[in-house]
Amino acid sequence: MVQSIAPFPLSRPRRPRQSEALRRLTCEHSLSTADLIWPVFVRDGENARTPVVSMPGVERLSVDLVVRAAEKAARAGIPAICLFPYTDPALKTEDCAEAWNPDNLSNRAIRAIKAEVPEIAIMTDVALDPYNINGHDGFVEDGKIVNDRTVEALVKMTLAQAEAGADIIGPSDMMDGRIGAMRRALEAAGHFDVCILSYSAKYASAFYGPFRDAVGASGALTGDKKTYQMNPGNSNEALRLVERDLSEGADMVMIKPGMPYLDICRRVKDRFAVPTYAYQVSGEYAMIQAAAQNGWVDGDAVMLESLLAFKRAGCDGILTYFAPKAAEFLNR
Repeated sequence: MVQSIAPFPLSRPRRPRQSEALRRLTCEHSLSTADLIWPVFVRDGENARTPVVSMPGVERLSVDLVVRAAEKAARAGIPAICLFPYTDPALKTEDCAEAWNPDNLSNRAIRAIKAEVPEIAIMTDVALDPYNINGHDGFVEDGKIVNDRTVEALVKMTLAQAEAGADIIGPSDMMDGRIGAMRRALEAAGHFDVCILSYSAKYASAFYGPFRDAVGASGALTGDKKTYQMNPGNSNEALRLVERDLSEGADMVMIKPGMPYLDICRRVKDRFAVPTYAYQVSGEYAMIQAAAQNGWVDGDAVMLESLLAFKRAGCDGILTYFAPKAAEFLNR
């Protein structure tokens, strides 16, 4: 309930803004390193790194360097990293079998990180697009992305990642029924403590382009993903999908993209009061970086302001490529 305030000059809202101490004392929302999840791209090789041209400052890292990145994140107070593989095109097939190979890039990286940086939480991506010769998150049959057969594959992928030591499974595929299938499979296999952070409201967005470059899916993709990712014009549907995923066993939920969908973040948090996350996706990151490099904005200030916006919208955490840079500022 909004309380009435005294009229001017008895009330002067500028009073608590007069000094840094007062501004800190009356700040309603704040950002900390504990709010950050760092998405990291994994490539094959050793001591190898490849810049992602469309994402200035982001690189694909070989497994040994991903371990060093995890160490850096842990030292900075970042609680989790999220792994995305850049799969050799020769391993992309119609049946996507590399997705649940125990020795694929993601699973090797999980084991390597757990061996050297056990304190950091590892989140994974569950979708077939990095392994699919068609570039889609699900199997393509007669030009259509099929649901139920895809879910069976996603369950195998989930179990392989859990066996490798993943702490958080991140289904980003948007197939119907996948959360329930994954949760039942994890329980049956004894992986009782593995969390599911569901991409519950993932929109068919134009902001994903640089990410598809980073994982090598841009050239492979045929058509679009509008039959399984959400219509950007829909808001109530997001609430239905979040409710469904929670009922099927999701521990946490995510909205993706982030800043263009802050209204969805707020509605989800207000409605369900569950751990709620947003993904500040590649296009959001790339726009800020490009503007900063051209001198059009103060890049560091815009970075921090954009991250704070997620907290104000109700998010408990943010997946962001800015995580290590933001942590440097927050730790000062």
